[in-house]
Amino acid sequence: MPPVFAHGALRLYLLALLESGPKHGYELIKALKGRFGGTYSPSAGTIYPRLGKLEADGLVALEPAGRRTNYRITAAGLAELNRRRGDLAGVEIGIAASVQRLDVELMLQEFRDGLRADLQHQPLDRPISPVTLQAVRTVLEQARAAIRSTLQS
Repeated sequence: MPPVFAHGALRLYLLALLESGPKHGYELIKALKGRFGGTYSPSAGTIYPRLGKLEADGLVALEPAGRRTNYRITAAGLAELNRRRGDLAGVEIGIAASVQRLDVELMLQEFRDGLRADLQHQPLDRPISPVTLQAVRTVLEQARAAIRSTLQS
């Protein structure tokens, strides 16, 4: 599967998420998961190094918040975000496309898993009939052709 974010896009999107106010890392992870409808959730190992780099670059600052540390966008971070609003719009388009692709991948996986479960209910000592084999072949070929034709339009 292709990466969800293009090079540098997660960095920009994190700045956009922080524009609405300080957040800790877990809140940012939850916000990203929500934006992707639950189909993608970045790991802490993805988010925290990027936040560290944003801090090192002076684009975010740390704020102690009890036992947690919040990240807030700095004036320099806001200036970069404002300079790159056009890029951010492209990131949003890319996120929407990624969500659609992930949705399709999940549908295909659910279909495959469901059909596999149906086939496993078939007794092992009873072969799958030629009619069933032909039905599976025909339906899958027709589905692929129909989907392919919509992708090319």
